[in-house]
Amino acid sequence: MPQQTIEVRTASFADLNAHTFHDLLKLRIDVFVVEQHCPYPELDGRDVEPGTRHLWLTDGGAPLAYLRILADPDGAARIGRVVVAPAARGGGHAGRLMTAALEVVGNRPCVLEAQSHLVPFYTRHGFAVSGPEYVEDGIPHTPMRRDAIDV
Repeated sequence: MPQQTIEVRTASFADLNAHTFHDLLKLRIDVFVVEQHCPYPELDGRDVEPGTRHLWLTDGGAPLAYLRILADPDGAARIGRVVVAPAARGGGHAGRLMTAALEVVGNRPCVLEAQSHLVPFYTRHGFAVSGPEYVEDGIPHTPMRRDAIDV
């Protein structure tokens, strides 16, 4: 098997080409809508906002993992749509991508809505539970927050 050269990519919507955006959406839909059986409007309009940043890992081909960072009105960053391709799971890709995302976020406060079974993963990245668990699309979720970092 050839050695992978995994790269972190970051782009605004305006900087994404159509083929790349297609591949990122396909990964999101394959996992969230098909695998997790969550029929919801994947295209929510937030991908195209000027403050949104798309981050993904690639080995030169299809994306291995993806997330997006949204700019909330209160100035906090909101991480969402965190996904790892089924064939790439267990390789530490989510952790590498989260580390890269938090570098982009910098010292701003950051929030996310974690699938509850992933709370320990996000805790390792400095997030703390910030509210009660709730169910969305049949999946338990937990709101989490990472406060601004004093520099």
